[in-house]
Amino acid sequence: MTRPTARVLAMLELLQTGGQRTVGDLAARLGVDERTVRRYAEHLADLGIPVQAQRGRYGGYRLSPGYKLPPLMLTDDEAIAVVLGLRAAERAGLATTGHAATASALAKVSRVLPRALGQRLDSLLSTAQFTTPVSATAPAGADTLLGLASAAQARRTVVIAYTAWDGQESQRELDVYGLVFHSGRWYVTGHDHGRDDVRTFRLDRIASVRQDDGSYVVPDDFDARTQVVSGIAAVKWSHEVSVVLRTTLADAGERLPRSVGRLSEHVDGVLLETRAEHLDGMARMLAGLGWDFEVITPDALRDEVLALSDRLRVSAARGAVADTATKPQSP
Repeated sequence: MTRPTARVLAMLELLQTGGQRTVGDLAARLGVDERTVRRYAEHLADLGIPVQAQRGRYGGYRLSPGYKLPPLMLTDDEAIAVVLGLRAAERAGLATTGHAATASALAKVSRVLPRALGQRLDSLLSTAQFTTPVSATAPAGADTLLGLASAAQARRTVVIAYTAWDGQESQRELDVYGLVFHSGRWYVTGHDHGRDDVRTFRLDRIASVRQDDGSYVVPDDFDARTQVVSGIAAVKWSHEVSVVLRTTLADAGERLPRSVGRLSEHVDGVLLETRAEHLDGMARMLAGLGWDFEVITPDALRDEVLALSDRLRVSAARGAVADTATKPQSP
């Protein structure tokens, strides 16, 4: 759309918020002069939108009381932002009910768009490809997500019905410090009254949320993202791992997310302290980083690194033999 048309729609959005807006206010918000605002109002009236004008020094414009605007009016740029935003949320796992919610939302948006724009967006969605895979998700219920967000904003304590990883059910009284989306899952973190400590819970394991009467203050230095990723990294696994990476702390921090483990300075580089359930996967991860490294603990990880080295060596040799077999023999 042309810039004037986009500004006309922007003016309609401002009027849609309700009440009367002065000509000066509209001019300042739209970045035009007052004469242009009056021309925009005439344009809206020509489109059949009942814009009421109030004369005088403090005059302005408002929509007629009770007027219902069409369900959706978007510029091309806004429509692309909405559609791609929904598709990105679906791929990242942000949806609260799996793929059903984003699919139905996309369908509704498409139905109310002008036919020409809808066809162009359908072409975009049918041809666009993504290099990142769709995340494996654990959807959180909409009521759970919105209930916790409301409690966090109002600083009201909640009681949640929670099922732990081992199937144990409990009622937890929680001061909600923050909500964090990480690796396809929603987490809530805050002060657990029963444990008298800061804890983190997965939203897909919360069956219900009930707002209580208690109130609280979030500590000034609390960082919900750091709390969640640190908590995930501290989960007890089968093996405690310590490895010295031959790189700098800055480079390691850039390549490795905080959820991998704790990084600290070491005389020979960077000390990575983490936990792992399967050491063969840890060996592959270390090899894939591209840095030289030294395994401190456990000894079994050294064995896995050697086993990986042997498999790579065999694969390389197999390729060399195949290459020799295909080369023409000298007469």
